[in-house]
Amino acid sequence: MAILYPAAILIMLISGLPAWLAGNGLAVRRAEALSALLLAGGSLLGLTAVLGSLASQTSPQTAWVWSLLPGARLALRLDGLAAVFLLPIFLISGLGAIYGLGYLPQAKMGAVSGRVRLLYGISSASIATLPGCQNAILFLLAWELMALASFLLVLTEQEKEESRRAAFVYLAYTHTATLVLYAFFVLLARQTGSFDFPSAASLNAASPAARALFLLALFGFGVKAGIMPLHSWLPEAHAAAPSHVSALMSGVMIKMGIYGLVRVSSFFFNIPPWWGAILLTLGVLSAVMGVAFAIAQHDIKRLLAYHSVENIGIILIGLGLSLLGRSFGRPALTALGLAGALLHVINHGLFKSLLFLGAGAVIKATGTRRLDACACGGLLKLMPVTGLCFLGGAVAICGLPPANGFVSEWLIYLGLLRSVSGQSGFSPLGLAVLAAPFLSLTGALAVACFVKVCGVVFLGEARSKREPSIAEAPLSMRTPMLILLAACLLIGVLPGMVLPLLARALGQLGALPSGSDTLNALAPAGGITLSALLLAGTGGMILWLRRQLSARAAASGTWGCGYLNPSPRMQYSAASFAELLTGLFSWGLRTEIKGEPPFGFFPAPARFADHTPEVVLDLILYPLCRGASRLAFRARTVLQHGVLGVYLLYVALTLGLLLALAL
Repeated sequence: MAILYPAAILIMLISGLPAWLAGNGLAVRRAEALSALLLAGGSLLGLTAVLGSLASQTSPQTAWVWSLLPGARLALRLDGLAAVFLLPIFLISGLGAIYGLGYLPQAKMGAVSGRVRLLYGISSASIATLPGCQNAILFLLAWELMALASFLLVLTEQEKEESRRAAFVYLAYTHTATLVLYAFFVLLARQTGSFDFPSAASLNAASPAARALFLLALFGFGVKAGIMPLHSWLPEAHAAAPSHVSALMSGVMIKMGIYGLVRVSSFFFNIPPWWGAILLTLGVLSAVMGVAFAIAQHDIKRLLAYHSVENIGIILIGLGLSLLGRSFGRPALTALGLAGALLHVINHGLFKSLLFLGAGAVIKATGTRRLDACACGGLLKLMPVTGLCFLGGAVAICGLPPANGFVSEWLIYLGLLRSVSGQSGFSPLGLAVLAAPFLSLTGALAVACFVKVCGVVFLGEARSKREPSIAEAPLSMRTPMLILLAACLLIGVLPGMVLPLLARALGQLGALPSGSDTLNALAPAGGITLSALLLAGTGGMILWLRRQLSARAAASGTWGCGYLNPSPRMQYSAASFAELLTGLFSWGLRTEIKGEPPFGFFPAPARFADHTPEVVLDLILYPLCRGASRLAFRARTVLQHGVLGVYLLYVALTLGLLLALAL
């Protein structure tokens, strides 16, 4: 059993070689299918290892001494926390490989498709390595490999300026975060005397070094997770990458930031309350503002990317609540918050991957990512399976029963509400309940956002005549979407099936005391989702019967309020539907509106356009970088004279300064 996990990683790592080596040859279809089969086989082997360790209640581990680097070991351990993250990693990466057969067929795309398959396998293998790492040097190597492979995948359409911009913004962000993580692991090794990860609850969080470690980890892992305001790379990269790559990045890659925060927090005891308070505050900010930015988007992939920021915020709320529970000695809060966060890691991976794959099917059929494009509207008639899968993912991401998103949010709600129970007087812990209304607001805004998306894209009519070639996605693309939809519904209706996975992870982290029945809170969630499913089925049956009985009723036209011949262009657009909600958040969105309204009795054609910038990147970082660049050029003109003696003086002054610092 111990060899299955590293074997799965190795197979995934080399899976793209057949397609990449085939190029544009005659055997390209076989090579492409072989690559997809290898990655799917490696994923299946990895799932077998995860489920096997869960059934045997063991933590298989392998370790080899790596003499090339001092302090490095090839140490992998499949413990309970790693299993939670590896489950969606193996499932989503395998399904994405199958999806790519239809989305980027190598017979049409040529070398681009082969390159994507090679990098997709490398990225999947490096992501799958991270949760099992027990050595800091191995972790950093896998982290950097993941970052570089993702950078090249975002750069797939390198002929487009927006793809190049997104890729290099991502590269700048991820390498900044990696430098911070270097400092984190060096400081951690200085405290423990080894580059191996310390055991759970072995370090005192009250020390000054622990404060520095927490802040370094929060920044380094927070960038990868897309925590606001460290998120600006995420909308750009997710929109530019191929859709199954976006599913991998959003579904599992950004969760490595969450994994890092959970793993690091498990190293400490005596956790101060401000750790949990910071995570809870950042979670609320990311959840509310993430969904607000999503509502303002007209690009379907950017919209989904901002929903990743929102859901990372929901996970952070649960994680922050669990740290507050540890600080105040409330094990029930610790268990509910951490269980909700870890379950939402799995759930978000499933439904967000489903939504990105559904969006990819729409983009491939229509050739556009814009919601208001003429080709969109009424696609449910032409793409019923894609429409059904996207609607299922929308229900899940909105936290509505009977889908899985409701179950994990239910646990977080329970934890927030229990923070005020059992208090005889005022306690800072009771302030955690203030996050509950913000979480509720996030869910309501998510519903409004996906009503907009589903209405504009799948319902109504096309805004103008479109190409007759638009049709349902091929079987290789529909099958992964249907599997993910089934998984979302299965966890939503039968949440008890994830109890062993969560209980094992919480038990190993010391967050589930013996004899605790905290996770039995999943039972009411399952009952609610099952009742919702039965209610929906009954309602559907009633509507069907009513339609059958009234089919013979006489029909006549109604008064059309002066619009007897409505045009498809009179439908709500994405911008008009969201205008009221975006106006409520205008203080943070900074939406720019261009155009002139119609004027006079016989107005000329009017135009309207709005654009919501990425506030942190476009309005803060870019101006700062431009200002720094101007200062650097001015400094160069002042300091660089071309005189050798002046340069020698600079060297002497620098050496003198370093000597003074050393002394």
